[in-house]
Amino acid sequence: MTARLPLPDRLPRAQDAPTALGGLLVVDFTRVVAGPACTQTLADFGAEVIKIENPEGGDDSRAYEHAEIAGESAAYLSLNRNKRDIALDLTVPEARAVARDLIDRADVVVENFSASVMEKFGLDYASVAPANPRLIYCSISAYGRKGPFASRPGFDPITQAESGFMSLNGFADGPPVRTGPPIVDLATGMSACNAILLALIARDRLGKGQHVEVALFDIAMGMTCFYGMAYLINGNNPGRFGNSPNGSPTVGLYETIDGPLYMACANDRLYRRLVTEVLERPDLVTHPDFASRRVRSANKEKLRAIIADIFASDKLENWMAKMKKVNIPVGHLRTVEQSFNAAEVRERYRISQIPHPTAGMVPNIETPLNMSLTPCIDPVAAPLLGQHTEDVLRNTLGYDEERIAALAAAGAFGKARGER
Repeated sequence: MTARLPLPDRLPRAQDAPTALGGLLVVDFTRVVAGPACTQTLADFGAEVIKIENPEGGDDSRAYEHAEIAGESAAYLSLNRNKRDIALDLTVPEARAVARDLIDRADVVVENFSASVMEKFGLDYASVAPANPRLIYCSISAYGRKGPFASRPGFDPITQAESGFMSLNGFADGPPVRTGPPIVDLATGMSACNAILLALIARDRLGKGQHVEVALFDIAMGMTCFYGMAYLINGNNPGRFGNSPNGSPTVGLYETIDGPLYMACANDRLYRRLVTEVLERPDLVTHPDFASRRVRSANKEKLRAIIADIFASDKLENWMAKMKKVNIPVGHLRTVEQSFNAAEVRERYRISQIPHPTAGMVPNIETPLNMSLTPCIDPVAAPLLGQHTEDVLRNTLGYDEERIAALAAAGAFGKARGER
């Protein structure tokens, strides 16, 4: 087994720095990836996010197999930082009453249950908005909350397949390939966060909240981007291009004597700099087969073979030094291990370790969002299942000990768990 990477303690934020979302209360009914990714961003920038989980196992991502530390999975830890956690069995009426009390106080609710689940519990937007008209209520689903596909279950790879997104990934002579990380889930979480922030701005202007929806299928289809737009313009079904989008010979992976590099000379200016200053082949500019982007694309296999032979003649670091000297976009092809040990990660403080109640310390991957005036909060590790139940009931909702005990006796926190 490979030794774990030593991690530095996290650098603290300035004590007097304000937060972007301080004072915002978010009630989080989400699980797995897209919803938790959305609410984690809100929590990172100061919103009080209260995650509601089923006491019998909680968020499905807690059981994911990638890796675990002190019983907590890598997936769960990576998506639930800075949240507080309350365990409620929503099949119990008393638990639903607690959830409703939280919603009545909330600025934002986020849910990604299957269709009609929140309605069945009386916690859907139509049911809760009259008591809290300033509420922003975000629903995340596979195919939307209305229409003939609303009841269809769907997950990231399904929407990658059905949207056409997957058909664009892989090599021309091979099958479509899904992305490794759940890119549609993550993009949906980002989009849901954007929608919530837009709705909060609109609330400031208009004085009332609204229901916002984000669907994985819609996001996946949008991510076909200019390939989808090109199809709508010319009617040609786009294919797969492997590591060279549009078949560009100067974008992609090349082998050197001792390892691969990836370069992206995507415009004529960079191409000319590459072939004259790095490859020392000015004829690749003047030759009529390569004089413009259009003819280079038409002769891409011929040009790619020439470039490949040149790169294969020298060592990786020699090419990297030459290309970086003249600002050619180029990078190493790294594994996750190599990336997480790279200078860019260390110098940009991308990873650290933070305290955890049972593991002692757990790894932390920093938010990629950087704000000069309102930086992210000092991170707190993802909570244990139901870790803050009593605290939320006492301090957020103002329940006394007698009421908390009655809820425990009714099974609101789970049949076998009782009061936390």
